Amino acid sequence: MEGESERTKQMRTIRDELVVFTDSPLYEYRTANKYHPVVGEGSHDAKIMFIGEAPGKNEAEQGRPFCGAAGRVLEKLLATVSLERRDVYITNIVKDRPPENRDPLPDEIEVYGPFLDRQIDIIQPKVIATLGRFSMDYVMRRLGLAGEIEPISKAHGSVYTAKASYGDVIVIPLYHPAAALYNGSMMSTLEKDFQILKQYAYTL
Repeated sequence: MEGESERTKQMRTIRDELVVFTDSPLYEYRTANKYHPVVGEGSHDAKIMFIGEAPGKNEAEQGRPFCGAAGRVLEKLLATVSLERRDVYITNIVKDRPPENRDPLPDEIEVYGPFLDRQIDIIQPKVIATLGRFSMDYVMRRLGLAGEIEPISKAHGSVYTAKASYGDVIVIPLYHPAAALYNGSMMSTLEKDFQILKQYAYTL
């Protein structure tokens, strides 16, 4: 479209590729249920990029990431550090809903990973906040931090510096917002970890 930024054009290309991504092991499930691929949402110039694991039912129906209950938790957490959805970029590794919201399988992460890699290169975030252990594991391995991976129960709220294609990037593993839906005490942990994000949101 006329007036689109180069980053927006590149994201549109990714979306168009995902719509017809018949090599995906989730393609038939998506089309049978009339779901949408969930590419991502937010600012293409964001300093902070949130990466979850895979879309759920609401997300697949609307084609938007984190638009259900976990998304409401995420928005509350963003508000605690004076950020809004439009200020950041939100996506998942896997772009289609796995059946019954099960965990993404290794082959699904493998086939969708290159799309996420391209999104990171397009947006060039200063901070990548991973949401959940699958996202943490993928991003840290991808950015050369495999040797520093720990269980998320230890790694959450830690700060790692990595080299991306475009320069330095800070990686902050966080629990998935859905954790607070099943365990109320997790909310205070997430709020505390988000304060670490605040240090970077206005200084980078």
